[in-house]
Amino acid sequence: MGLKEKILTKSLWVFHISAGSCNNCDIEILDLLTPRYDVERFGIQLIGSIRHADVLLITGAMNKKSLKRLKKLYTQAPKPCFVVAVGSCTCSQQMFKPSYSMQAPLDEIIPVDLYIPGCPPKPEAIISGIVKLIKKVNR
Repeated sequence: MGLKEKILTKSLWVFHISAGSCNNCDIEILDLLTPRYDVERFGIQLIGSIRHADVLLITGAMNKKSLKRLKKLYTQAPKPCFVVAVGSCTCSQQMFKPSYSMQAPLDEIIPVDLYIPGCPPKPEAIISGIVKLIKKVNR
């Protein structure tokens, strides 16, 4: 059994990283844990340690202060670890791109496996994105 198959035989553990966002995406991610959406019934669990994560869920535009921390966290994550960019700021830096404190887009810093656009993306879109990630891993 390969690494990809081992990931699918257990729950997806997700570690959330906020890279300097306006908190709208963070609120939508927390909404996923409420009884209305309850992603834990699908086996998706938000965890507090990067060392146990299967998926990195990143929100916010990558600024200079968060760049070093993100690289360190990414190296600490067990491999294979999938990276999901949530929100328009993370995907393309949208309105923050001309700012002096912005670094390169996220996909130029670490490899991104899935993009979930929106400002902020709705919980249904995030769930749909995670389902697409699972299907991508299955192939």
